[in-house]
Amino acid sequence: MSESLRSMKQHSCAEHFEEFLRQGLVLSSNFSYWESNCYEALQDAFEYWIHQFGQAMLPPQTALLCVNTDLSVVNSCSHDFPVMDAFLQVGASWSYAERNDNPLARCARNPKLHMMTGDEMSAKELKTVLAASIPVIDPQGKPISYLGLFSQSPTQPDEFVQMLYVLAISFQSCVHSVEDRRKYNHLSMQNQQRELDFKKHDILFEASKKLHAKIDVDSVLTEVIECMHSVYPKIQVDLLLSQDNDSTNLSVKPLNFQNTENDICTRAFMEGHVIFEPTSGSNGPSTGKIAAPLSGKQGVYGVLYMKSEHDLIHASDLQFISLLADTAGSAFENAKLYEQSNLMINELRLINEITKQLNQSLRLNEIFNSASSEILSIFGADYSCILQKDKESEKLIVQATNLPAMFHETITLNQGFSGLVYNSKEPIIISDYLINDKVKSRLMQLTNARSLIGSPILVNGRVEGVILVVHSKPNFFSYDNYKLLQVLSGHIGLAMTNASLHAEVKRMVITDNLTGLYVRHYLDEQANLLQKKDFCGSLIVVDIDNFKRINDTHGHQIGDKILIQVSQIIKTSIRDSDIAARWGGEELAVYLPQVAKDQTIRIAERIRLRVLEETNPQVTVSCGVSDWNWEEDKISVESLFYRADMALYQAKNNGRNQIQIG
Repeated sequence: MSESLRSMKQHSCAEHFEEFLRQGLVLSSNFSYWESNCYEALQDAFEYWIHQFGQAMLPPQTALLCVNTDLSVVNSCSHDFPVMDAFLQVGASWSYAERNDNPLARCARNPKLHMMTGDEMSAKELKTVLAASIPVIDPQGKPISYLGLFSQSPTQPDEFVQMLYVLAISFQSCVHSVEDRRKYNHLSMQNQQRELDFKKHDILFEASKKLHAKIDVDSVLTEVIECMHSVYPKIQVDLLLSQDNDSTNLSVKPLNFQNTENDICTRAFMEGHVIFEPTSGSNGPSTGKIAAPLSGKQGVYGVLYMKSEHDLIHASDLQFISLLADTAGSAFENAKLYEQSNLMINELRLINEITKQLNQSLRLNEIFNSASSEILSIFGADYSCILQKDKESEKLIVQATNLPAMFHETITLNQGFSGLVYNSKEPIIISDYLINDKVKSRLMQLTNARSLIGSPILVNGRVEGVILVVHSKPNFFSYDNYKLLQVLSGHIGLAMTNASLHAEVKRMVITDNLTGLYVRHYLDEQANLLQKKDFCGSLIVVDIDNFKRINDTHGHQIGDKILIQVSQIIKTSIRDSDIAARWGGEELAVYLPQVAKDQTIRIAERIRLRVLEETNPQVTVSCGVSDWNWEEDKISVESLFYRADMALYQAKNNGRNQIQIG
C-alpha cells in the first residue's frame, strides 16, 4: 500500500474516532439500574479496567484518570509517568480554580471532546504533555464523570485520539461488565432473600404448630430461641420475661424495669410493638438492635431481644420477628394458663386434704401441731411458727413450732415480724433478711434464716394468730407460696374457730351458767372415771344455810349473788385437779381425787370459815364429808354421795355452820 493511501486511511479512522469521542462516552440504558450510586459504580468499573487492562494498554509516560462532576479524581492509572503523580491522587482537583485551563475543566463547561497541548494548559509541569478529555454521559444525557488522557510520549494527534478511543471503548466494556455483575449480584440477593422468606414462612408455620402443641412454659421458651437461631445463627437472641421463671435456658432472663425509658426493651414492653434501632442512620437494611413484645390476649409477658452486629436486618425480618413474637406470646400465655390451672388444682387438692386433716380433731393443740407439720412439708421450709393471740395478756403465744427454743414463747403485739403481720393484717414476704433487716426478728436470728413468708390468721376480720415460715436460702419462697399461705391460714383459722366453738359448747354443757361450776352429771362421770384408777378420794357437799330466807328477805338477785360468792370461794380453795359442781339449788359439791379424809376436813373447814368472813350479806354453810379408799370394798359413787348427803343432813340438824363426816 502506498504511503499516501495509508495516510488517507489513517486520517479517515481518526475522523471516525474523533466523531465518536466528540459525543462523549454514552452509557447504556442499563446504567440507570445503579445510577443512584454511580460514583461507587464508576470507581468499581475503573478498578475493574485497571485489573483487566491497566498499564498493558498505556504507553510509557501516559496516564488515564476518571474525575467526578466536581472534577475531583475518582481513580487513575499511569505508566512510568512521575510528572503526573501529584495530579493523579484520589481527591485531587482539576477545577479551573485549582488548575486553571485544562481539558477536564473545559469538558465540565462544555461536555464534549477537548484536546489541549502543554502550551495551552496553565500548569508548568504539563508543558510537554498532550491531553484530551471526554464526558461520561448517563442514558438521560447528563454527564456523571469525565475521562482524561495525558501523555508525554511523542505521538501524533490522530494516534492520540485513537488511543483515547480504544481506552474509552475498553472502559465502556468494563462498565458493562460491572453492570452485569451488579445485576447478577442483585438478582442473586433477591433470589436468596426470596428463598430466605420462604424458609421463614416454613419455619414460622412449623414453629406455630410446635408452640401451640406445647403446654410447658419452659418448652415454649426453648422452642422460640431455637427457632430464632435456626433463621439467624449469628445473631444474639435473649428472652426477657416480666415474671418469675425457673427456666434453665441461659437465654431466658428477667426484664429489668429499672432501666431508663430510652431502653429499647422497656419501650417495646410498654408500647406493645416491635422496635428496631439501626446501627447506621441511613434508610434500608442495617445491623442493630430489635425488641419485640411477647403479647397474648391478656397482656405482655416479656420481650424478644435480638442484637445483630454483622447480618443486615430487612423489613421482612422485622415482619417475621413480629409474627413469631406474637405466636410465642400466645403460646406462652396458653402454657402459663395451663400451668396455673394445674397449680390451682393441686392447691385445691392440697387445701382439701389439709382441711380434712384439720377437721379430724377438735382440739386446738392437735390442730396447731398438724398445721405446723403440713406447712413444713408443703413449702419445704426449715422452720415454722404458729402463734395465737392470748385474750387475757394481749400477747402472741407460740403454740406450735419445730424450733424448741421458741415453743410457748410470749411475744408482744409490736415485736418482730409476727407483730408486723398482726398490726397490718397483711401477709408478708422477705426475699433476703440480710438486706432487709430493719425488723428485728428472734426467729430469723435463732435459725439464721434468709427467706420468710408470713400471714395473719383472720377470723371474721379479727387477727386471732400469725403463721411464719422461714428458710435458710435467700429468695426461696415464690409469690405462689406467698398466696398459698394466705389461703391455708384462712382454713387454719376456720379450724381454730371450730375447735374453740366446740370447746365452748362442751364447756357450756358441763358448766352451770350462774356459778361457773361444773354441773352435777359431769361430777358424777368424772368421779366414776377417777375411782377406776385412783387409790382413794373424798367428797364435800356444801349447803348454804337458810338460803330460802335470804331469797325471801333480800330477793332472788341477792340470793344469786350469794350463790356466786360461795362458788368463787370454793373454786379458789381447791386444786385445779379437784372438781367443783353445783349439786342442785343452793347445794354445791367438790370431789377431791386421791385426798384422804383428814385433809378433806381441813379443806371443808377452810371453805366454811371463808364463807363466814367473805360473803356480803353474810351467810354460813354446812358441809357433809365422805371418802373411800382401796382397802374398803368397792364403793359406788351413788353411795359416796349418799353418805355425804346424810352427813350434811346431820350438820343441818345440829345447828348449821358446821362440818359432819359420813
